[in-house]
Amino acid sequence: MLAAMSGGVDSAVAAARIAEAGHDVTGVHLALSANPQSYRTGARGCCTVEDSRDARRAADVIGIPFYIWDMAERFHRDVVEDFVSEYAAGRTPNPCLRCNEKIKFEAVLDRALALGFDAVATGHHARLDDGVLHRSPDAGKDQSYVLGVLTREQLSHAVFPLGDSTKAQVREEAARRGLTVADKPDSHDICFIADGDTRAFLADRLGSADGPIVDALSGEVVGTHPGAYGYTIGQRKGLHLNRPAADGRPRYVLSIEPVSNTVTVGPRTSLEVTSITCARPVWNGPADPPATPFACHVQLRAHGEVYPCRAQLSGDQLNIHLATPATGVAPGQAAVLYTGDMVIGSATIESAA
Repeated sequence: MLAAMSGGVDSAVAAARIAEAGHDVTGVHLALSANPQSYRTGARGCCTVEDSRDARRAADVIGIPFYIWDMAERFHRDVVEDFVSEYAAGRTPNPCLRCNEKIKFEAVLDRALALGFDAVATGHHARLDDGVLHRSPDAGKDQSYVLGVLTREQLSHAVFPLGDSTKAQVREEAARRGLTVADKPDSHDICFIADGDTRAFLADRLGSADGPIVDALSGEVVGTHPGAYGYTIGQRKGLHLNRPAADGRPRYVLSIEPVSNTVTVGPRTSLEVTSITCARPVWNGPADPPATPFACHVQLRAHGEVYPCRAQLSGDQLNIHLATPATGVAPGQAAVLYTGDMVIGSATIESAA
């Protein structure tokens, strides 16, 4: 079995558990940048030079072979370039979700199977039951949302050894095992943006182009911006508007139009939506989707609120009707469907009303 080792505590304990269970385990760390100094540094738990060293040390303690696989070109194309192009199109991507989909469970899994490994184990906080994805018991660390894009075939070759554990339990176990990453901080930032400044990163690649910020109610131009790509639906801070709203209340980003380079703002109530249209659906539940609308729950952002809804899969489109309005629903994000704590499918949000 191949153990993907990021250099963090979760993947180290996951590798240790499967090795202890008697599996023939090989550890692999993914080199995701041709120029590692351009990525975030420090004890981040993902994608840095320090992380590769931490992963190797963990493999030595566990007593398993360890290799580094160069995935820099694939990562740049499928994650970094996708991130930039999605923002340029007025959408809000999730690069960690895309990395799971395109790198860890496509590129890595394909190579692992070709080399004769039967599965890939990772340190994700999610649970598999007969190949079906479920939430982790640690709600604060649950990663089923960012894994909801995986197909049934990919899940059939995935192993999540931490499925029944909380983060606190994982750290305690790492300390008992003598793994030096036991107290290593979690990674929360986008690994390929060295200083954490997403807007500056995008501006460097897309350039600056001043455009209007328009009030949806009055139609007036109430500010300017250096590029519509620097905004996301539901954003309130950093708008730098020239004049307050007539009612004195805050205004939020309601829409982003990349062609005209226009950002439209308005009251929070205008963000409320109940109907969501999604593309590129993936159905990974235990049964095929019903032909008629069905009741379930949907999560619209990582660690976001969960909404009761009715959904219907129609060819290459997933239509979702929420029982209660949601706000800040952004095209480009994933809509992941649940029945209880079980993931049944996902799709990419295209529009909402």
